[in-house]
Amino acid sequence: MGDSWLETNGMVEAVNQTRMERDPLGEMPVPAEALWGIQTERARQNFPISGLRPLPAFVDAVIRIKKAAALTHRDTGRLEAKLADAIVTAADEVLAGGHREHFVVDPYQAGAGTSHNMNCNEVLANRANELLGARRGDYKPVHPNDHVNMAQSTNDVIPTASRLGALAQLAALTESLTRLARACSAKGKAFDGIVKSGRTHLQDATPIRLGQEFAAFGHTVERNRDRIVRAAEDLRDLGIGGTAVGTGLNAEPQYPALMVKHLRAMTGLELREGKDRVQLMQSMGDAAALSGAVRTYAVDLGKIASDLRLLASGPRTGLAEIVLPAVQPGSSIMPGKVNPSIAEMVNQVCFQVIGNDVTVTAAAEAGQLELNVMMPVIAHNLLFSMSILTSASRVLAERCVEGIEADAAQAAHWLERSPALVTALAPKIGYAEAAKLAKEAVAKNVTVRQLVMEKGILKGKELDEVLDLRAMTELGVPGERK
Repeated sequence: MGDSWLETNGMVEAVNQTRMERDPLGEMPVPAEALWGIQTERARQNFPISGLRPLPAFVDAVIRIKKAAALTHRDTGRLEAKLADAIVTAADEVLAGGHREHFVVDPYQAGAGTSHNMNCNEVLANRANELLGARRGDYKPVHPNDHVNMAQSTNDVIPTASRLGALAQLAALTESLTRLARACSAKGKAFDGIVKSGRTHLQDATPIRLGQEFAAFGHTVERNRDRIVRAAEDLRDLGIGGTAVGTGLNAEPQYPALMVKHLRAMTGLELREGKDRVQLMQSMGDAAALSGAVRTYAVDLGKIASDLRLLASGPRTGLAEIVLPAVQPGSSIMPGKVNPSIAEMVNQVCFQVIGNDVTVTAAAEAGQLELNVMMPVIAHNLLFSMSILTSASRVLAERCVEGIEADAAQAAHWLERSPALVTALAPKIGYAEAAKLAKEAVAKNVTVRQLVMEKGILKGKELDEVLDLRAMTELGVPGERK
């Protein structure tokens, strides 16, 4: 047998031996040490597209389905207990972190995900046979299609795996959002006494407290967390048992319920047997809805990251109302420069997630009749978005927000110079006169308070009440608060 190549953890090493395998298209060599088989090898050669491997959450989800199927068929007596147990043991090894280098199909592959499904079938069959004393590639006594894939089709395995993968990542995502929301809320309390200039259209606006800005950041993250949880709820309905077109051909009547029972037990997730397996196969709407909710969070999170960069701009020629933690030098040429590195990373993650959702949306629309063959790219982008947003949110909380400090003097400096303070005078002197004062204050480069005192428009207690900066950050009419 000739030489072949095996990719392991991104490194390519020579494999001196191959084995011959046969499928309906004929014979071809497969690396002797590979747990995958001929159908995976065809996919490996057909789709050298991105150099990416399937995401761990996606591998885990498909392997759990295979394990649940083996347990189900052992329960029903359709699969000999010895074979079922070997498949279960092989699956447990993978779920414990083993054999990961043998899942090799590029995410950009043939439609529906048949190649990835067969990759999982072949790895489990070969490993199960080894456990039973047989050789890799012989597929006796365990066959990848007849036994590992029993009562399954790619068409119900992959959409079910997409749901399981997303739900498995949901807790980590929501926990990271909760962490970020709490960090923002804590800064909201710490900065509540700092009154600063608000800004709209990037122009001076009426006063706001720095604490109010950060509290709002926290509430935005919380609302997104809750929206994501609501969107994920529909993914709990599983269409496993639909087999090829959703009708359940070749699956025994008790199979769907038993599959959900075993998957619920092994994942700890609240899962339900889908009411309409044809619908769950036809539509990728549930995945698209979750992707949309994740995308909405990315939109809001990106805005927060940009706001932090604006508020921290400077340190001498920007707003400089807050100071972000210095995490690394910011320039290879400008000594001492420190950039908002964490916030910049978050912005880039958010751009990626928004793009991923465009892909999911287009792919979800591209389904035809009984199946959406674009499921691999839907699953990859949804799970990838959830993964990077989880990490970005946690890092933003830990390495940025929790260490932010406020520059109260700088905030007070900008606030006192803001011409928008004339807004508090409008109920007393009218909009038109207040506008004239604002224009004059800017032209003369004086504060609104100085101009009001100079003109004698308000005096003493009335002046202090109307131009009470802290009071301007609360509901009420200046000078008329009790």
